[in-house]
Amino acid sequence: MGRPKRIFLPNRYYHVVCRGNRRDPLFRNATDFEAFFHILQQLHEKYPFEMASYCFMTNHFHFQICSRETSLSKLMALVNKRYANYYNTKYRISGHVFEKRFYDKLIDDKEGMLEVSRYIHLNPVEARMVKKPEHYPWSSYGYYFYPYPQYIPPRFMKLNKITDFYEGTEGEKREKYCGSVVRSAYHTPEDS
Repeated sequence: MGRPKRIFLPNRYYHVVCRGNRRDPLFRNATDFEAFFHILQQLHEKYPFEMASYCFMTNHFHFQICSRETSLSKLMALVNKRYANYYNTKYRISGHVFEKRFYDKLIDDKEGMLEVSRYIHLNPVEARMVKKPEHYPWSSYGYYFYPYPQYIPPRFMKLNKITDFYEGTEGEKREKYCGSVVRSAYHTPEDS
């Protein structure tokens, strides 16, 4: 019996997670992270999608992603295939790079959007790779934390999908979001 077909709802956000095979590293150095990021930028040109947040960890990655037309299954197949080709060629290996099908969960509401984004951005802190999320270079948190134009987000990043849940100027909204991430890290009550 085959696996059940995934249900794809266009223009809705999903939390997507994909792991390295046997939880082996997907990214061994900065060049690998950069290559993966470049693949996302290339695919965005042909298959438009948007992200509210992302984090590339050593052996897995998280996306908070929305696709307009292309199903997540097709989009993730393209991302993973291109990266697997790059990875296997660079390291002169063959076989599976990714563990299994990606995990995905539809995000239903404002609370879900904020919770998933905070969870993604706190992943490197929880893994004790850094003390603060702004210290981790392979996540979208820097686009929220550092002032524009110091950090210019790629075209696929849509910060307003998170910041529009807050009031104020764009800078104030980003500051309020970052404050909620810090409070979440210390499990203190939040005021959105």
